[in-house]
Amino acid sequence: MVGEGSTVRTVTYDLLRSLGMTTVFGNPGSTEEPFLQKFPDDFTYVLGLQEASVIAMADGFAQTTRRPALVNVHSSAGLGNALGNLVAAYRGHTPLIVTSGQQHRELVIGEPYLGNRDATNLPRPWVKWAYEPARAEDVPEAFMRAYAVALQPPSGPVYLSIPLDDWSVPLEGPAVLRSVSTTCAPDIERLRGFAERLSASRRPALVFGPEVDRSGGWHAAVALAEKLRASVYGAPLPDRASFPENHRLYQGPLGMSLKAISDRLTGHDLVTIIGAEVFRYYPYVPGDILPAGTELLHIAADPAMTGAARVGDSLLGDPRLAIELLTDMVKDGARTQPEPMPRPRKLPTKPSSPLTPAEVHATVSTARPPHAVLVYESTSSMAEQVEWLPTIEPDSFFATASGGIGWGVPAAVGVALGDRDRGVRRPVIGLIGDGSFQYSVQAIWTAAQHSLPIVYVVLRNKEYSILKSFAELERTPGVPGLDLPGLDIAAVARGFGCRAVDVETTAALEKEFAVALEAGTTTVIVVPTQPQKAAL
Repeated sequence: MVGEGSTVRTVTYDLLRSLGMTTVFGNPGSTEEPFLQKFPDDFTYVLGLQEASVIAMADGFAQTTRRPALVNVHSSAGLGNALGNLVAAYRGHTPLIVTSGQQHRELVIGEPYLGNRDATNLPRPWVKWAYEPARAEDVPEAFMRAYAVALQPPSGPVYLSIPLDDWSVPLEGPAVLRSVSTTCAPDIERLRGFAERLSASRRPALVFGPEVDRSGGWHAAVALAEKLRASVYGAPLPDRASFPENHRLYQGPLGMSLKAISDRLTGHDLVTIIGAEVFRYYPYVPGDILPAGTELLHIAADPAMTGAARVGDSLLGDPRLAIELLTDMVKDGARTQPEPMPRPRKLPTKPSSPLTPAEVHATVSTARPPHAVLVYESTSSMAEQVEWLPTIEPDSFFATASGGIGWGVPAAVGVALGDRDRGVRRPVIGLIGDGSFQYSVQAIWTAAQHSLPIVYVVLRNKEYSILKSFAELERTPGVPGLDLPGLDIAAVARGFGCRAVDVETTAALEKEFAVALEAGTTTVIVVPTQPQKAAL
């Protein structure tokens, strides 16, 4: 597109081609149309019906393809809609370039309709960098910088606000193209000291967090754990799984509170956390950060993460690289191998009506084909996920990193699109609570439009069970707004173009799940379930 008559728009599109960013996730508005006009045939536009869904779709796509995704939302109002899931992308270190249109430069001084007041402040602090070019001619270079900042560790979303009249300004190309490093090596001498402490530990514990899987360190984590014969725990509230949860060394999740985590780590003299926070807490249950006599080592690529840790000695560096180097440095474990985690897997003696969450998870476990991806957002049944649907392969478990709901449904769309983009065929399962499903329900329209092989299983317990559990924990009776009557989820799903069914038994669920896998489109299976107290 560069040549005689080239403009800011044509130069920018050529830059995006060179960067491999030819998929645009968006919901267009009038201030974005100058960028989107004459949309190139070699680009793909993924339309989402609400901006929060658009962000989560791009998030899932970027995580799956392992490259930045481009998002285009509408001015300040659209960006405001997007903020909830932008928090998840920031917490999850997902590289996104989020753009929105600004009003015409000649109008901005008068606070026009659709003007984005203090545009670069609106998305903060949930972006790494926010910028509105001072000149139209700076737009391509701003995209190049945005790409570099989004990718460099710790990776994350960035934001550009672009006045609508900038795109037509004449500009000679091409734009300057740069490459950037995505890996920072750890300090070798400090890492060697960590290795010595690990080798000398009598009963070490390893905690592999989401950044291990993101960095491609799954297999390296297994090698380190096996060499040390160390107990391995899942990081609290993980948005990615980084170790096979059926491995003999895996001891289950740590828990979510001060007390739960400290109790779980009792008896370990050294805990090494790689690629996770110290710690990600949810309910407040008083306790110690660490049990008496336990020391902690912390390795992460994000200095904000290591800086926020309240205990322990830290080391900055890429998680995968640090694990690989540690594996070479540590001595073989002569200690006794920990006992495998018991898996009680209790089910009712006869079928329930409505089904229990355990029965639903057990059925999905039976029906789940090899190499399937699980996108999970059923907050009151997270314990059942670990019990019945353990993650056993890298890049196959995705959840929100923010704690807000409404991420999972559109993220599954992004994961499926990412798989299609890289030529990978694998089923995507979205296990979603009925409350969570409502937050971004419009995302299933995009799934249907693209005929994505997603099977959504919606647990319909007619309430926000997780909040009722918190009401008990926090001793706050009488909280309103926790019941969800009157939702016909299957009818809504059919209205958005999906195949949808209601089931009430495990046999029906298994049958419909098998049909969904062969349907060639998106299916929503709604299962009435019994409310249950969440494991807090």
